[in-house]
Amino acid sequence: MKKRTSFPTRYLIVLLTFVCTCVCYIERVGFSIAYTVAADAAGVDQSTKGIILSTFYYGYACSQVPGGWAAQRIGGRRVLLLSFILWSLTCALVSLDPNRITILVLARLLVGVAQGFIFPSIHTVLAQWVPPHERSRSVSLTTSGMYLGAAAGMLVLPSLVKFQGPQAVFFAEAALGGFWSILWLKYSSDPPRSEHPKATASGFGETLLPLRSAQKMKVEDGGSSTLVTKIPWKKIMLSLPVWAIVVNNFTFHYALYVLMNWLPTYFELGLKLSLQDMGSSKMLPYLNMFIFSNIGGVVADHLITSKIMSVTKTRKFLNTLGFVVASLALMALPRFRTSDGAVFCSSVALGFLALGRAGFAVNHMDVAPRYAGIVMGISNTAGTLAGIVGVGLTGKLLEAAKSINSDLSSPESWTSVFFIPGYLCIFSSVVFLFFSTGERIFD
Repeated sequence: MKKRTSFPTRYLIVLLTFVCTCVCYIERVGFSIAYTVAADAAGVDQSTKGIILSTFYYGYACSQVPGGWAAQRIGGRRVLLLSFILWSLTCALVSLDPNRITILVLARLLVGVAQGFIFPSIHTVLAQWVPPHERSRSVSLTTSGMYLGAAAGMLVLPSLVKFQGPQAVFFAEAALGGFWSILWLKYSSDPPRSEHPKATASGFGETLLPLRSAQKMKVEDGGSSTLVTKIPWKKIMLSLPVWAIVVNNFTFHYALYVLMNWLPTYFELGLKLSLQDMGSSKMLPYLNMFIFSNIGGVVADHLITSKIMSVTKTRKFLNTLGFVVASLALMALPRFRTSDGAVFCSSVALGFLALGRAGFAVNHMDVAPRYAGIVMGISNTAGTLAGIVGVGLTGKLLEAAKSINSDLSSPESWTSVFFIPGYLCIFSSVVFLFFSTGERIFD
């Protein structure tokens, strides 16, 4: 007979997925730090460095939808474990030799593919375990691990590289991945009702989901619609609420990856500041994301459970607030000519973008709890492509600005860099306002 525990299993699942995303982003930041040091020491040119650093995202983009499909077919819990083992072993076995370009490209592709399965699997697991009135804060806590991981990586890993060398980062990441895999294997489980004939992908929270009347009748009449395993690909791809999620995911990641990759250049070339002299202040935007992501989740669940707003209105309100404020901060950023002003603007922009995740990023499980992993895979593919497009386009814009202005110290050189994501935020918030819903639209 199993011992009863006072700590609900679903909370443990959410905590483990939070640690999961934290470890994943430590790996991403860690590779950039370790490889850059090793490549600079070996005299690798900037073009080759760009190829190696971007390879991860190509693999990551390719496995998003297959990740959702695999999580749907064999279970998010199993897929999550397998993907973690795969990328951890890759980190442990691959030597960080900047001159062995082919091996590094293949390794980063493999890590990207493996990590591409993670977020669709997490959304499938959370859709099974977490009832609707807890979903906002659960997803917000889980995804906030990304920002805490990025901040922790920026703080700790440079010292590890300095004292132990770049390869030590790979070993540390592999050890973290292996440790998490053991915890997941030991403590994770499928929901108790997963074998019940009327159980669905939304687990214990199924009866709390707002259903359209036709769907509600099917459930009340004891119909077998919840047992259908065929994935409605056409309906998903033609759904306007799904496209509202996809558009907002694209914009979120466009802004995030542009700031992650080019903000240091803005400090050094745009403001003529030394990153070393800035100390820990350069971590503040990511810490702000961690804080605001969790605030958004708690506020959303309070609005829903207290019946202050419907699920639909709550998602639209927080998404709009987050993206509109972020757009204003992004467009104000090139006008700030001090480190404090730039850190403040970027912190506001990233913080309110994270707040907006309580809108679009949780919406997968509102509209399609059974297919949350698949919808997440589709939208996250768009988000990954946004990173590839945004980072590359920004480089071209700055190169063009440099040819006109001779250097990048003028605000005009950076206006288009930050205005593009600013305008995208406004456009995306309008799309979400018009086309999103908090109701379940897929049976």
